[in-house]
Amino acid sequence: MLAASNQLLWSMIGLLLTMGGTFLEAHVTTLPWNWSHQGVHTFSLGVTYQIGGVLLVGCLGGKNAGALSQIAYLVMGLTLLPVFAEGGGIGYVKLSHFGYLLGFIPGAWICGYFAFKAKPRLETLTFSCFCGLLTVHICGITYLIISSVLQWQGTETLPLTQAMLKYSWFALPGQLAVVCAVVVIAYVLRHLMFY
Repeated sequence: MLAASNQLLWSMIGLLLTMGGTFLEAHVTTLPWNWSHQGVHTFSLGVTYQIGGVLLVGCLGGKNAGALSQIAYLVMGLTLLPVFAEGGGIGYVKLSHFGYLLGFIPGAWICGYFAFKAKPRLETLTFSCFCGLLTVHICGITYLIISSVLQWQGTETLPLTQAMLKYSWFALPGQLAVVCAVVVIAYVLRHLMFY
């Protein structure tokens, strides 16, 4: 179990990673052995590193640091600081995709919970990140369903199935690639820091 001061430090780091990751688009490059023939080309994954920041703080700081960092992120965004992808403000709660942001809190907590249940191995960290990502998507889809039933007016008027495809299904491949990077980074850092 991490000390309270370490958890506070990790929660602040997680807040910064989530805010920074919101505005950084994730890319992959061509394979290194093709660089001499084709040069280095990058391709967008269609997602940002935001989910990576959420899961990384869970893997490195634990469940409490993960949840606290995401609570701070939501409070900052809902009090008019432009830390969300489309700005900020209390009006965000009426957007159909706000549930994914809400899902960051339990997602980071669950990721941190499982990340510290066993020794940091690639398999256990991968499992914890998948559980956290699944939690985010469950919360997001639940919020989409609620907003559809209550007919909230957001920035768009997508039918429920199209919204689920846009925010969950189409984003999932890119998010899984980000999860792979998070697992490797968390594995290396946990072993370097001996915990």
